[in-house]
Order: sequence, then C-alpha cells, then structure tokens
Amino acid sequence: MAASAELFQHAQKVIPGGVNSPVRAFGSVGGTPRFVAQAKGSRMWDSDNHEYIDYIGSWGPMVLGHAHPEVIKAVQEAAELGLSFGAPTSLETTMAELICNAVPSIEKVRMVSSGTEATMSAIRLARGFTGRDNIVKFEGCYHGHSDALLVKAGSGALTLGVPSSPGVPAAFTQHTLTLPFNDADALAELFKETGDSLACVIIEPIAGNMNFVEPAEGYLQTLRELCTEHGTVLIFDEVMTGFRVALGGVQELYSVTPDITTLGKVIGGGMPVGAFGGRTDIMDHIAPKGPVYQAGTLSGNPIAMTAGIKTLQLLNAPGFHEELGKKSQALLEGLKSAADKNGIPLACAHAGGMFGFFFTDAAKVSTLDQVMACNTTQFNAFFHAMLDAGIYLAPSSFEAGFISIAHSDDDIAKTISAADKAFASIGG
Repeated sequence: MAASAELFQHAQKVIPGGVNSPVRAFGSVGGTPRFVAQAKGSRMWDSDNHEYIDYIGSWGPMVLGHAHPEVIKAVQEAAELGLSFGAPTSLETTMAELICNAVPSIEKVRMVSSGTEATMSAIRLARGFTGRDNIVKFEGCYHGHSDALLVKAGSGALTLGVPSSPGVPAAFTQHTLTLPFNDADALAELFKETGDSLACVIIEPIAGNMNFVEPAEGYLQTLRELCTEHGTVLIFDEVMTGFRVALGGVQELYSVTPDITTLGKVIGGGMPVGAFGGRTDIMDHIAPKGPVYQAGTLSGNPIAMTAGIKTLQLLNAPGFHEELGKKSQALLEGLKSAADKNGIPLACAHAGGMFGFFFTDAAKVSTLDQVMACNTTQFNAFFHAMLDAGIYLAPSSFEAGFISIAHSDDDIAKTISAADKAFASIGG
C-alpha cells in the first residue's frame, strides 16, 4: 500500500480530496484508496502490484470484464483514424440502431458524454414537451449532479425539495418535488394534489445509489398509470441498469414502458458516454428538429461509439444475461451462507450483473429508511477485511456492486471463502 499512499498524498496537493469523484476517496470506510495501475478480465492490480478480484467494474461499464481484447482492438483501430471530428459519423447511427433495437421504448436517441448530461437533458426535454415546470424525484435515487437534482426532501411529502449541496440556489430546486422510494400512498397523494403540474417523474427503476433496492411489486406499474393519466413524462434513469440487468434494462424485467430512458456506462464500453431516448414525438422536440436546445462537442465521439458498439454486439450473444445472472446468484448465495454461518444478519438482492447486500435483520430492504438503518460499522470492517484478502468491493455501504461475464467460478469461490473469514473476524 506504500505506493498508493504516496500517490494519494501527492494527488491531494493538486486535486481536491485527491480524487476526481468523491466515493473513490474511501471517505465512508476510512483508509487509503488503492491507485489502480491496470486491469484485465475480473482482476485489477494497484500501484503496489496487489491483485484484486473486482466487483466495481468501473461502476458498471465493464460488463465484459476489463480490457476485453475485442473492445481494445476496435478502439485502437478507431483511434488511428482520429479521436474526434465534431461532425457526424456512421458510428453514431450504428450505436443508435443497437440501442433502439434492444430497448423498444426508445424510438430515437441522442448521444451525450455522461449520465449527468443525459438526465439533465431528458428533464429539459420533458419540460419543453409538456410546457410544465415541476419535476419529481425519489429519495435515495441519484441522477447526476445537476443543480435541480441535488435536493433533499422538504418537511412533508408534498413540499418542494431544498438544496442538498452548497452552491445550489434554493430557486434552482423550487420546482423539484421529492418522494420516498417505494411508497405507493405518497405517490398517489402527490399526483392527486399536483399531477397536472408535473412535467416529469425521474426514477432509478432499480435504485443503485442507496445500494441495490428493487421496486416494490406493482410500484412501477402504478407510476406508469399515474403519469399516463396526468400527461406527465416518465423518465427511467437506466444509466446503471441499462444493458446490465437485462438486454432491455429494468423496463424489460418489469414490463413497464417509460417515455424517456437515460443510459450510460455499458454503452460506452468504459469510455465517457451518456444517452437519452424515447418516443419519437418527444425526441423530435430536441434541436435541430425542435425548439429544446441541447448540444455537445464530444457527443457521439468515434472512440466512445466504437467501444460501446463492440460491447453491445458482444453482450447480444444468446444467453449472455442469463449467465451473468447465474454468476450474481452464486455469489450472493455464497455470501448469505457464509454470513449465516457466522451469525451475521445479511440481506441480498440482484438482477443480472448488478447486486447488493445489506448488514440488517430485515429479510428485504425496500426503502431508504431501511438502508440508513443498516449496520455501517459491520460493513466497513467487512470491506477492509475483504480488501486485505484481495477482493475489491464498493467503498461505501450505499453503492451497488457489479459482476462481469469474465468472473469465473474460481473467482466467486475465492470471494466466498474470503467473506467467510471476513464475517468471522467482525463477529455477530
């Protein structure tokens, strides 16, 4: 860890907090973040040459595993032709067709450079399409760091959100309403009171930013019905879940059709990328076709498109997501068995190649309140025990985990064995 510690100390002199995204700093779990030097398949190596079985996968994109040879080759060949042109390429159309074919709710799609940009643009489009100002988001769901979405709940279910970060004027969040995730009664009440003023509702259909929390039975269907009744645009933020939990995302798993979907991560194959797409009548409101302005110099750049196209082509293989789901299931069944053996209360859930586990007595975690009540002290101790054993998990109890098709049975067995010892060390 000596090299990582030295690199972290150096980084803090020129980078705020020493990192370019907060969770990387190990602020929730303590200790020194590992500086990664390289990765291949299911493994990463830090600057001290310590090897880790990786369950972050660059926070979702590496569904094929790190440095997949076909993706790397395609990117190398594309880079030789130029990194960016600021002009249309056929690659953008190929990517759009792959997305539209996989996600039936998307009839047209616009490429951007990040998930934050995708959600910000989708909300602007929904407002422009409906002529309304108010939007709804859910506690525990994260949609990037644009001003209108950095909010926390007000004093009651029907109050407008208040900024959760300095630098966000209260006026910027006055049209953002917040609701508790998975509370159908609060949802119905909000639409009853304000439904006709709502431009859109944006939701992570499976929440991945308060760990991994699935929607309650019928919740997404109810949301769809209410949005349709009131002419409100329903936005599914599938930046994390898109192409990872299923080829068609959460909307395929739950048979719910949003009006707009935001995507990222997997569709870039590890390169910076984002996208938003949906019904033609909505998407045609975006410039230059329509009056809602959105632009981006590097949107649809050839390197990101190449990496994403090759990734999507490979994960379109028959049975890909079924195999990915089996790996997640084997991992979580092993973790649960090891936890039970050592008297550690643990709740687990997964879909496709995305998973979560909670240190809690609850059989299932469905709300932010339940997430916040979990034992973070046990998680932090478990995290460091696993890290020391060469298992790289998300350095926060509020983040989902990711497995790749490159993870082998041996990787999973080693992880479960390490977890058994880690659970024993932290005690019940």
